Amino acid sequence: MGLDDKLSNKGEDSKGKLKENVGSAVGNESMEAEGKQDQASASLKDGVGKLKDAGKDIKDGFKK
Repeated sequence: MGLDDKLSNKGEDSKGKLKENVGSAVGNESMEAEGKQDQASASLKDGVGKLKDAGKDIKDGFKK
């Protein structure tokens, strides 16, 4: 996973945490849920990226 992807995922996670906290503070359940969804999406993308990297490492190991 490239640095751009990692930064993008971190940004989406941070944005989600902010939305969740603001939504909770003002009593906006919809915003709070949207923040949690953004965080879950970022986590999923990060996991998929790590899985792809692991697959590439395994593939590269067989080339040697």
